[in-house]
Amino acid sequence: MRMRKKKHLDERMAQCADYLFSMQCDDLNALTAVEKKEYIDLPALFGNNNPVVLEIGCGKGRFACELARREPAVNVLALEKARNVIVMACEQAKRENIPNVYFLHGGAEYLEKYLPPQSVDRIYLNFSCPFPKNSYANRRLTNERFLKSYAVLLRPGAEIHQKTDNMHFFEYSIEQLTHFGFALKNVSLDLHHSGFEGNIETEYESRFASQGCPIYRLEAYLK
Repeated sequence: MRMRKKKHLDERMAQCADYLFSMQCDDLNALTAVEKKEYIDLPALFGNNNPVVLEIGCGKGRFACELARREPAVNVLALEKARNVIVMACEQAKRENIPNVYFLHGGAEYLEKYLPPQSVDRIYLNFSCPFPKNSYANRRLTNERFLKSYAVLLRPGAEIHQKTDNMHFFEYSIEQLTHFGFALKNVSLDLHHSGFEGNIETEYESRFASQGCPIYRLEAYLK
């Protein structure tokens, strides 16, 4: 079911302009759209040359904002497709005056158009939609289609950190990552009972964990 447009959404988005960049472009074919680069000047955007990390699918911004607070020497980029949702993330960052977080509105398939090669020090994939139907596999954010893009954006030695509550999606992700050439470490089949320190819970994670669902987590890096 399509989400109903929030009241005064356009005005609220405009009020968050200092925290928001729209990746919408006229070419709806991402394969051809990314050929014409419009790179964001990240040092100018953040006002420094600190490492940049990217959360893909940030939802209401709970994870991105908390990460930015905990790591002030890191610049946090957070991507979200839904305008109804990203506006709340931007409003939180603006309300709390968090200087090192910035939001991108658009789909992950357009990232290579706007982010320079080897500009990202870490990618977070938190509770991405698993798209359980096989016919939708190319929409999964750990599909080879997206892994090729991540490999371009990541600096040498940089990592992907994934969390999900979906066991089948987690197994699929492991298969795709290893097939593509990523090595895995710190794999957990029950994160909240693993002794892992420093975890930042997302909105979905809190809900699933409260229901007793195991949280799956991994870290991946190109060999």
